[in-house]
Amino acid sequence: MTLLSAQVDNSSLRTALSDLLIQAFPEMNQDEQWLALTLYRLLAEGRPVAIERLAGIIEQPEASVKHTLRNWPGVFFDADDKVIGFWGISVVEMPHRLTVNATTVFCWCAWDTLFIPELLQARARVSSSCPITKHIIKLEVSSDRVKTLSEHDVVVSFLKPDIADLKKDITASFCHFVYFFSGQDAGEQWCVAHPGSFLLSLDDAFIVGKVMNTARYQILRTT
Repeated sequence: MTLLSAQVDNSSLRTALSDLLIQAFPEMNQDEQWLALTLYRLLAEGRPVAIERLAGIIEQPEASVKHTLRNWPGVFFDADDKVIGFWGISVVEMPHRLTVNATTVFCWCAWDTLFIPELLQARARVSSSCPITKHIIKLEVSSDRVKTLSEHDVVVSFLKPDIADLKKDITASFCHFVYFFSGQDAGEQWCVAHPGSFLLSLDDAFIVGKVMNTARYQILRTT
């Protein structure tokens, strides 16, 4: 039975998908987890993050922080060597908007907006657009729930991750296939045109994110 089989129950599907996504990102020790969580929270302020500032907050050597970030996939810098994008969050405008504490930042894909609020330990408002109907989808996301603020039943498209492709270019190999849709029909129409993609309910997509966060950030249990 494959990941995409219609016969797979929701629990098995969520587990299989979470396992693949966990493998796609680097394993982190406690110091690296603290670095990642702090970087997420600084980027959520809406401005590029200087490595010097990041290193000072987490009390790690600047050279060590720079080395770690340069060796992690999915970290983007501007011309001043400041971080502008990191593992799903960006200060550069993208289609998926995440508003935290009255500041709007952006996410690489729809699913990022579902798991990043827990890492920020904040309640967030999400705004995105269905690529089929063009309806605006609005959500409220916190550490323990996702709530639809739109009239539509929201589903999320996913793609079975290829680990090697994810590590090489996560945006092209995964993020470009992950959207919110204003209903099952719209999502199915999109998936037909994008072989290999499939749909998850909003709740299932949220749970996949929570499972991944729990596995990757043990430090969350103590912060």
